[in-house]
Amino acid sequence: MQMIRTGPDVERKAETEFFLAAHCDLNGVFRGKRVPADQGDKILKSGIRMPMSSIGVDIWGTDVLGNDLFDRGDLDGIVEPTGREPIPLVWGRSPALFVPMWMRLENGAPFFGDPRRVLAGVLDRYAAQALTPVVAMELEFHLIRDTGEAVPVPVADVPPAHAGGADTIYCLDELGQVGEFLDDVYAMASACGIRLEAVTSESGPSQYEFNLVHRADALRVADDTVYLKQIVRNVARRHGMRATFMAKPYMEHAGNGLHMHFSLLDAAGRNVFDNGGAEGTPALRHAVAGLLAAMHDTALIFAPHRNSARRLRPGTLAPVNATWGYENRTAAVRIPGGPAAARRIEHRVAGADANPYLVVAAVLAAALKGMDEALAPPAATDGNVETATASACAVPPDWRQAIEAFEASALVKALFPADFIMMFASCKRQELAVFEQEISALEYRSYLHTV
Repeated sequence: MQMIRTGPDVERKAETEFFLAAHCDLNGVFRGKRVPADQGDKILKSGIRMPMSSIGVDIWGTDVLGNDLFDRGDLDGIVEPTGREPIPLVWGRSPALFVPMWMRLENGAPFFGDPRRVLAGVLDRYAAQALTPVVAMELEFHLIRDTGEAVPVPVADVPPAHAGGADTIYCLDELGQVGEFLDDVYAMASACGIRLEAVTSESGPSQYEFNLVHRADALRVADDTVYLKQIVRNVARRHGMRATFMAKPYMEHAGNGLHMHFSLLDAAGRNVFDNGGAEGTPALRHAVAGLLAAMHDTALIFAPHRNSARRLRPGTLAPVNATWGYENRTAAVRIPGGPAAARRIEHRVAGADANPYLVVAAVLAAALKGMDEALAPPAATDGNVETATASACAVPPDWRQAIEAFEASALVKALFPADFIMMFASCKRQELAVFEQEISALEYRSYLHTV
């Protein structure tokens, strides 16, 4: 086939049998089409037409009727390439390329129901102030048996008394048992232009964490995190396993987090959080204050699913309130130590089940508001924040409260576009209604023959 573009990827494109053209929906799921290779020129030049409502479907892929897109006639949007070259992010073994795409309106304007557009809009605010976020992500997941159930892959050579316990954290033996899987993840990530740093074993059963490198391109980092999740899933299947990014697949073990690190560069390339010392600049503290002020109302972005709130429980090193501290992993917002030139903020609230575009957008939007308004944070907390800061604002403890807080918040309306707020809240309302129609087995066991 003949392609419009030229360059080092021409041979790869020539071998392609089909393209996967897709956008990312609000839940972080790819929605799109498989397109024959001979239509590649058209896809790369003009994109494809898809309903705008396809971005807002619920977790089961069902249309969400609570938003107003159907009142508008369920119009098509244009899903067009983002500008990134097609990448070998493939589900099967046939030669294929994935086309990174996002949605716009028919008239060419951005469609702010698209989570990638939401993030791009936040980054425009930074660019207007000549600020560039430098972002990195830490992504946790579990490997499970390929049975459809949350059964961990056994770790050979680890005594049963310790399997899945605290002794597995940073365990090189455990990494060695899944070495071929990890090698293949690194290889596919590299082929897709994704730069990974370390991988570690975590404290849960068959739980691992990949670190993505810091980049002065937050949109690219969010892209790479979304693609990395799919790479991990795809590679796990090839190895006869499954990977899960559920926030809390096991109540008795650690959940899966998506931690975000960021600093800010000014027009001269200086880190605006660096004052030469450990405490950081006033701008850092203003950003922290913005994050804490927004944490309650934006919690739905960081914990978007029924299972998400199970991770945010006391005693789990997952945040339960709006707190911050220096080198304090029990806090929701942590200022890591290390060289002053690398002074940064770590936001620890999001689960791995959250949409990376929305996580980065929510963190950066809240931080910028804090800096613009010169907000002052409370005193930094030393020690375990669960006992030291009983007065701190709590993260909503359940899904319904998170949805209600998000919908009612004037702050959310100031941070995000109206289309996104409407679509995201409607999606979560519909998902909540479905779960509430189900009577659990535990309810039957508890009440059927006893009350």
